[in-house]
Amino acid sequence: MGDWDSISRNFKWKVPKYFNIARVVCDRHALDRYKFALFYEDEKGNQQKYTFWELQQKANRLANVLTSIGIKKGDRVGIILPQRPETAISHLAIYKIGAIALPLAVLFGKEALRYRLSDSSARAVIVDADNIHKIHEIRNDLESLEKVLLVGGKPEKDEIEFEKALNKASKSFRTVKTKADDPAIIIYTSGTTGNPKGALHAHRYLLGHLTGFELSHNFFPQRGDISWTAADWAWIGGLMDILMPSWFYGIPVVAYRGKKFDPEKILSLLEKYGVRNIFMPPTGLKMIRQVKNIKERFDIRLRTIMSGGEALGAEVLSWAQEELNVRINEIYGQTEANYVIGNCAEIMDIRPGSMGKSYPGHIIDIIDDNGNILPPGVVGEIAFRRGADPVFFLGYWNNPTATQEKFKGDWACSGDTGMKDEEGYFWFKGRKDDVIISAGYRIGPTEIEESLIKHPAVALSAVVASPDEFRGSIVKAFVKLATGCNPSHELARELQEFVKKNLAAHEYPREIEFIDDLPMTTTGKIKRRDLRLLEEQRKKK
Repeated sequence: MGDWDSISRNFKWKVPKYFNIARVVCDRHALDRYKFALFYEDEKGNQQKYTFWELQQKANRLANVLTSIGIKKGDRVGIILPQRPETAISHLAIYKIGAIALPLAVLFGKEALRYRLSDSSARAVIVDADNIHKIHEIRNDLESLEKVLLVGGKPEKDEIEFEKALNKASKSFRTVKTKADDPAIIIYTSGTTGNPKGALHAHRYLLGHLTGFELSHNFFPQRGDISWTAADWAWIGGLMDILMPSWFYGIPVVAYRGKKFDPEKILSLLEKYGVRNIFMPPTGLKMIRQVKNIKERFDIRLRTIMSGGEALGAEVLSWAQEELNVRINEIYGQTEANYVIGNCAEIMDIRPGSMGKSYPGHIIDIIDDNGNILPPGVVGEIAFRRGADPVFFLGYWNNPTATQEKFKGDWACSGDTGMKDEEGYFWFKGRKDDVIISAGYRIGPTEIEESLIKHPAVALSAVVASPDEFRGSIVKAFVKLATGCNPSHELARELQEFVKKNLAAHEYPREIEFIDDLPMTTTGKIKRRDLRLLEEQRKKK
């Protein structure tokens, strides 16, 4: 342990030439056959335990299955699974053969899946029984998709039964020797214009998360640590803010497969498994805060809470310290460069409203529109210097133009505005563009607008963020109806269900306002900013 400045000053990245995520998070720990890796519970209370050795055996079997159906190094394999053992096993197997994992949220509807699977040219997809119908609806549109592996349920004649295939496969597999810069994963992130962009990361990106992970969990790991997050492992927050870093250090993780966020169940889960380290977005913490008499009703033994994705607020910080006896460490990052700013309550003052300081190894600053560094106290764009930082993405999949636009010289532009004070603390000010941050999710308006316009009652729509006490922001749609259609509560609900079915449950507009005309520029572009400001003014009243 030491002070923040000395730790940052003395830190240097050590990225080996060869590095494979599966090898460092599983294979090396599997030498101890009794070392636990995963405690799993489903919504019905069924439980399973896995050691690192058991996960390795299953991942080896799946790697052999994938190899036998022609998946090779560099191929993309989709994963449409919730928090469950097969999700982790799929990731490990894909990394083992040098292929590229494509995690896809179970919240996604068929349109969202169609675009991502098509854009990535995924050759195979691993999906569970709850989501296979989406693949059935779009499979004819996916020219590159050759194989479907089904977890649970009864496969159709051209599909592979996951567990049956694993049981027949060999448990011996030699993890391929990948370079640290070899691609490992594509995670799609929303933008304000056009389609979602696939952030391509190398195996080394795990290393880039570790300094922030260690400090945000107050010098992780400590004896007795056990990790958990409510975040879906399809998002970088669930996968790289808890699961993979915990396993890097040989620390077990709890997985819970629930259909919805239930604060009472979550508290019971934390108590039951003795969880000590969690990543929880502010929205989840605010929901747990509504539970009465937590101290009296639950034996919670949390050591650390890391939170990020949206502003936390002084009230939640104070509540956690009083009710849970934990000082929350807030962090900041993006899919392209995650876990780069944050706090460590063990060695620094937590300042409510601040995201913290740049974690060791990451060079972050505030720049102007020309890429010049701004002095302390001046608001500009939060930017990350690329350099030798392993956390940086390789680029956007199949989109060199968007990759180029992300940078100003060696600075990667976040699209977020903020300022840095004299002591190095960063303060978030707002979005530079129109991306909506709701409950920690980054949601682009374009996909939602394109979904709405497919409904026959919609002539035009504009989607913006509307301030919300619990989620930070919610998705709101301003809708101009087609001729002959009349506004009604029933139609609003119909449009919400339409978007929810085609995109994702977290992307549908929670509020819909019917409007005669949308504000437009002289060139015919919708002025989302005007609508966003209107919503902010309304909510202040």
